[in-house]
Amino acid sequence: MADEKKVEDLTYKEASTELELIIRNLESGDMELEESLASYTRGVELLRSLRARLEDAEQKVSVLMKDVDGNDVLEEGEPADTSDALSF
Repeated sequence: MADEKKVEDLTYKEASTELELIIRNLESGDMELEESLASYTRGVELLRSLRARLEDAEQKVSVLMKDVDGNDVLEEGEPADTSDALSF
């Protein structure tokens, strides 16, 4: 994990894929405690980044929504869940 990219330098897909891998590794139970803690920390960073990016995208989509007459209309969407709880 010493050569991992900064979270903000990853694309959404790269961050999502890395998070999935971390979750699989943590679920396997084959990691040492220190490695598990480091992976968990990285997973939390990735999850926060992914949620922030998704929330930003949802806001942009809301702004771009148009009504049937072509007028710009801000439509409220459901807010993204930004809680820090990880569920496995």
